[in-house]
Amino acid sequence: MPFLLLASLLSAVPSLALAAPAVELAPDAPARYVVRPGDTLWDVAGRFLREPWRWPEVWDGNPDIADPDRLHPGDVLQLSHRDGRPRVGIAPQDGELRTVKLRPRVRVTELDRAIPAIPVNAVAAFLQRPVVTDPGDIDDAPYVVGFPSGRLLAGAGDAIHVRRLLVADGDRYEVLRPGQAYRDPETGEVLGFEEAFVASARLERVGDPAILQVTASRRAVQIGDRIRSARDAEPLRSFTPRPAPRGLRGRIIAVLNGVTQIGQYDVVVLNRGSRDALEPGHVLSVYRGGELQRDQVKRRRADWNWRNQTPLDAEFWLGDWEFDGWNRDRPDANAPLPLHRRTLREDATYVAPDQYSGDIMVFRVFPRVSFALVMRATQAMHVGETVSAPRGS
Repeated sequence: MPFLLLASLLSAVPSLALAAPAVELAPDAPARYVVRPGDTLWDVAGRFLREPWRWPEVWDGNPDIADPDRLHPGDVLQLSHRDGRPRVGIAPQDGELRTVKLRPRVRVTELDRAIPAIPVNAVAAFLQRPVVTDPGDIDDAPYVVGFPSGRLLAGAGDAIHVRRLLVADGDRYEVLRPGQAYRDPETGEVLGFEEAFVASARLERVGDPAILQVTASRRAVQIGDRIRSARDAEPLRSFTPRPAPRGLRGRIIAVLNGVTQIGQYDVVVLNRGSRDALEPGHVLSVYRGGELQRDQVKRRRADWNWRNQTPLDAEFWLGDWEFDGWNRDRPDANAPLPLHRRTLREDATYVAPDQYSGDIMVFRVFPRVSFALVMRATQAMHVGETVSAPRGS
C-alpha cells in the first residue's frame, strides 16, 4: 500500500508542475468598463488582466453566438468573481450578468462595428503584402516571360506574357518579385523568400504563354517576376489573444519597417510558422540574452603576467589558457623569458542571462515563418532575440 501511495503521488507531480498559475487582475482593473471606438481586444483585456493573452480564461461569452469574443463600442463590461476566479462579461441594463440570446440577423448588423484584436493601422500594410514563399514554390510559380512588341518593362495598361499559367484561378492576379531570403539563424536553412508586390493584373486568356493585362502597378513589371492569384486581406477580428503552444521556441529573424531597435507596434518576422503549430492570435514573449560575453574583471586577472609567472610555477604549466593574439610591445631585454603572446583563460567568459523584453502577437502565418506585432516592449528589441510561449502558459 505505501508503494502504491508513493507511486500515485509521484504521478501527480508533473500535472501539478504544469498547472498554469491563477489569472492575475491588473492593479487598477475596473469593476465596469465601457468599450470605446478605437479600442482593441488587447487594450480591453489589458485593462482587466496583467497578462492580456489570458483573456479567454476569464471571458463570459455567449455560447449561442458563433463568435462570443466579439466586442462592440458601447458594450459595458463588468468584472465579477465565480468560485474565487475573476470573470468578465457584458453587463445588461440592470447591472446583472446574464446570457442574452441574439438572433443572427441582429448580430450581422453589429459585426462591422466589432473592435479588432490589434491596431488595424499597424498591420494593414502586411496583411496581404508582402508574401513569404517557400523556395520550391518560387521555382514552380508562373512567371513573366516577355512583353508584346519587344518591350523590356510593363506598366498599367500593358499586356504581359506569362508561362505556367495553364489553368485559370480566377481572373485577378498579382505580380510579385522575389526579394530577401529568410534564414534560420541556427541552421542557416532558407525558410522562405519575401516577395514584394509589383502590380495587379487581369487574366485575358490562359495558354503557354498566357496573356495578362496590368491594371495597376507600384513599380515596372520585369521579366522573371512571379504571378499568383490575388487574395483578399485577411480579417483581423477572427482571433483572440491566447498563449502560443507550450514549449515553443524561436527567434526574431527580421523586422519589416527597417528599424534596428524594435519597439511597440513594429512588425517582426519569426522563424516559426504553421508547421510549428503557430496561428494568428498566438502570443509569445521576447527575451534578450544567451550570448557569450567576456568577463572583463576576470579577464584582467587572467591575462598572462609574464613578470610574475615562471616555468617554476605549476599554474604556468597546468593553467587552462587559450591564445588571444599578440601583445603590441614585447618585453624589454631584461625579461627572463621574452614572451609576447597574449592569452586568456577559457573561463573568462559568461553567458548573458535571459531578460524579458516584451510580448508579441502573431497576426499572419506562413508555413515556416510568421509575422507578429509587438504589443508590449519593456526595452528595445533586436533581430536575433529569443521568443517563447509566455510565462505561466
